Amino acid sequence: MDPITKTPKEIVALLDDYVVGQGDAKKSISIALRNRYRRMQLPEAMQDEITPKNMLMIGPTGVGKTELARRLAKIVKAPFVKVEATKFTEVGYVGGDVESMVRSLADVAVKMEKDSQFEGVRAEAARRANNRLTKLIVPGKKPKQKQQNDMSAMMNMFSQLQQGNMPSAPEQPKEEVTDDIKNERMSVSDQLAKGLLEDREVEIEMDDPQQAAAGGNPMMNQMGIDLSDTLGQMMPKRRVKRNMPVSEAREVLIQEESEKLVNEGDINHDAIKRAENTGIIFIDEIDKIASKNNQNSGEVSREGVQRDILPIVEGTQVQTKYGLLSTDHILFIAAGAFTESKPSDLIAELQGRFPIRVELDDLDKDDFVRILTEPTNSLIKQYTALIGTDNIKVTFTMEAIQRIAELSAELNHENQNIGARRLHTVLEKLLEDLLYEGPDMQMGDITITESYVNDKIGNIVKDKDLSRYIL
Repeated sequence: MDPITKTPKEIVALLDDYVVGQGDAKKSISIALRNRYRRMQLPEAMQDEITPKNMLMIGPTGVGKTELARRLAKIVKAPFVKVEATKFTEVGYVGGDVESMVRSLADVAVKMEKDSQFEGVRAEAARRANNRLTKLIVPGKKPKQKQQNDMSAMMNMFSQLQQGNMPSAPEQPKEEVTDDIKNERMSVSDQLAKGLLEDREVEIEMDDPQQAAAGGNPMMNQMGIDLSDTLGQMMPKRRVKRNMPVSEAREVLIQEESEKLVNEGDINHDAIKRAENTGIIFIDEIDKIASKNNQNSGEVSREGVQRDILPIVEGTQVQTKYGLLSTDHILFIAAGAFTESKPSDLIAELQGRFPIRVELDDLDKDDFVRILTEPTNSLIKQYTALIGTDNIKVTFTMEAIQRIAELSAELNHENQNIGARRLHTVLEKLLEDLLYEGPDMQMGDITITESYVNDKIGNIVKDKDLSRYIL
């Protein structure tokens, strides 16, 4: 696993491509990330003593709290999960278990580690997949065999289990390969290598996705127990046949062959280490569980959730289906608007575990103009590309963009402030007719002007009652 080597300035520069403004938050979050790299350069005895500097982001909705954390995780390729504090209940109540956030992080880490190791064996897996495709397209002659029904096969499997033996897979009949079949397979193999058969339909046998989805029990998974592996050893995997193009079939077979080429134990071990050393857990709406002075039952329950979260943030070991995962060096980022409460309403112990406090700024008209135009894949670029799929070229004038930003800022000021999310609602309403009629229109260029913006949404903004419901 490569250490995080990006400097704080490099991290901020990358975040600038996706999130407008919020310089203080970017600076703090980049320092916290760089400290992880610094820690890994120290002697092992000292590494254990250095804990992550967890962060508390304070600011209204829609100003970039979640986006900052999510983009940060993507930049450094770290396991990342976002949870909402309001979904948890204290121990003894029906609801979410706080440890489930750590188990979710383990799941993400395993997926990342598996993808990484699969990438390393992809060339060999692709070669094997093409060999299997060749045999599927040009099958050998199969000798006749006595069919064994499902009940008989299951009884045979249980008999082997009672004798203390692992059930063996039924023997596959050996196919007969003639010289003509060999020559035809060579030709097909050459065509597959050249990509000449990508659209050809082929029938493959694969694991039933429904069986895999039904194997997990949410309640057991919350307790760190996975019954799917145990049941999988007792019950045979159900295979289904599907017809699909060669290009899709190859990916299914590459996945199956990759599973054979990697070691599941190594993946789980490396994934746990990845989650422990680089994992990021984003706890949103933490202000909603802040206790106030009046101690009714609801407030007590909120404080109970805080006390359950505390040991996770302090550092503990959580049982996952991949093994024990230590939370000592996971980076926790909590966020909340704190409009009806304040950080000091959190229990003192939890406050102390979030030493870095960052207050994010409200967004104004100028920020909205930048959000619409500057980031990679900005909203204007997204809508231009979407409408472009209908062979319509849309151009926004700068005056139109400024008017959209002005109206969005006005709506946030007069109604509930939802930050940059207001731009989505305004643009959807502005482009509603174009998105609806676009597929039936002839090719052409359309320019969105300030006048067009005023005609489409200006009157709605002026009508306070109407804008409250529509925008």
